[in-house]
Amino acid sequence: MILFPNAKINLGLNVIRKREDGFRDLATIFYPIRFMDALEVIEDKDRHGFIKFSCSGLPVVGSEEDNLCIQAYYLLKRDLPKLPAISMHLHKAIPMGGGLGGGSSDGAFVLKLLNDKFDLHLSTTQLLDYAAALGSDVPFFIINKPCYATGRGEVLEEIVLDLSAYKIVLVNPNIHVSTAWAFGQLTLGSDGSKSSDPLKI
Repeated sequence: MILFPNAKINLGLNVIRKREDGFRDLATIFYPIRFMDALEVIEDKDRHGFIKFSCSGLPVVGSEEDNLCIQAYYLLKRDLPKLPAISMHLHKAIPMGGGLGGGSSDGAFVLKLLNDKFDLHLSTTQLLDYAAALGSDVPFFIINKPCYATGRGEVLEEIVLDLSAYKIVLVNPNIHVSTAWAFGQLTLGSDGSKSSDPLKI
């Protein structure tokens, strides 16, 4: 089975405050765009292990243990031990470190793909819970429709927003910016109130 995890853009970003758990409260609009990776999963009956992962296209930074595709599989395997061994291939086209959410999308699409392929009968609510365990903006890609996002990005409200009359131009300067690093450069309040100098883009 093959799916095509898509990217997203943020329409405005208001980083409000640093939370006690280390995350940042924010307010933004997530908007899906048709810029995609490719993800294939097949059942691997000859394997004694759980997952064989391979990747092509753009280089993927980080270890396999940090890869959200692999984490998504093991997250489901923990609660659903009968989930079979698989071979997974990811063709990476969405640049990393540019705020497009490619890694989060890949993780979310693994959850959806495994649910559909192996008839796991997980509800959307359950998929959203698993996605939230993977990362802040992973749940958005379960819904994959324009959403107003708050909290750390996991509190989602679907909105009606159609940008089909516009052209979206993405410029990739080949600069990788870690979200954690970028947010760490901000000076935000931690007392539950809105900072006096939130980042607004």
